[in-house]
Amino acid sequence: MTTFFTILFVLIGVNALMMIFSLGTFNKGMKKSKRNAKTSAASEIYPINSLSSKYKKAV
Repeated sequence: MTTFFTILFVLIGVNALMMIFSLGTFNKGMKKSKRNAKTSAASEIYPINSLSSKYKKAV
């Protein structure tokens, strides 16, 4: 029983460390993407012409 709890607590500890490390790098990436989003130009959006699609008969 002690072996089970030892392994369980070690795995929970490793999981917590990996989650803290992952969230730290995620926040750094979000700061970079916000900075890049302000400087990038807006992309053009093209409408989809579904009437001339060859799959019209299947729908």
